Amino acid sequence: MRPSAIRLLLAGLVAAPLLSGCVIYSNDSGERETVVNGLNALAQEPLEAVRSARVENDRLIVRVGSNGCTEATNFSFDLTDQDGFTEIAVRRTTPDLCKALVPEGVELSWSYDLLDLQPGTRLVLLNPQTL
Repeated sequence: MRPSAIRLLLAGLVAAPLLSGCVIYSNDSGERETVVNGLNALAQEPLEAVRSARVENDRLIVRVGSNGCTEATNFSFDLTDQDGFTEIAVRRTTPDLCKALVPEGVELSWSYDLLDLQPGTRLVLLNPQTL
């Protein structure tokens, strides 16, 4: 192996730990916070593009794209309590690899109980909207 290739390989090995990381810290009340940065942040699923969203009878209802196999269990949620409302981000955790034509997408819903929300909680959806 040439000396320049060895130097490049060593530089990559040294730089790799600097490009990713996860920090967990605890405050005085014992609450733990996790801060993810670098390459670990890229591993998280992106926000799902949502065609429409609404809340009815303490259920979050969204319409998302589908290839025929999208189910409510294919999604996870990030919830952040704010002053008087909760921000929610919907992420697809399982890709829909089917090949059906579903131009209108599918409508999915989740109860507030499943989302661990109190009845009447006001939501702000953080996902991008698509047509």
